[in-house]
Amino acid sequence: MKLSTLLNPDQILLNLEAVEHWSSIVELVGQLVKIGKLPADQEAEILEAFKAREEQVSTGIGLGVAIPHAFSDHLDEVIAVFGRSKGGIDFQALDDAPVHFVILFIVPRKEYHLHLQTLAAIAKMFTNREILRQLGEASDLEEVLKIFGFKPARVGS
Repeated sequence: MKLSTLLNPDQILLNLEAVEHWSSIVELVGQLVKIGKLPADQEAEILEAFKAREEQVSTGIGLGVAIPHAFSDHLDEVIAVFGRSKGGIDFQALDDAPVHFVILFIVPRKEYHLHLQTLAAIAKMFTNREILRQLGEASDLEEVLKIFGFKPARVGS
């Protein structure tokens, strides 16, 4: 699974405003609502699911990466959003390092196997130090899209 199958440009925030763990999750879920990927009437329920998950153990996996994830009874497909924080966020990560990259996703509850596949694919990509370096140095959305495997748009199509 590639991030290009989960994300579109509206689901990539290169300058997260949040500076704290929980507010970054709220900001990213808010982006999904803003762009219509998540119905507004489901926002509170999804945030509760994220809160319950984060209370178990932080989803900050180390190397400056966090992968918050939750389940929903109302979705038919995985939805995701990526955020980058230049300043870093205290996510209580496993290595205690600030988090600069947050990839948040929500999976239909009935698709538990898809949850594991998505988590594994994201973790594999985000533990590659070269990809992390490129994401940190990317100056614009176009560069990030290339890193995530998006194909350049054809002129005239």
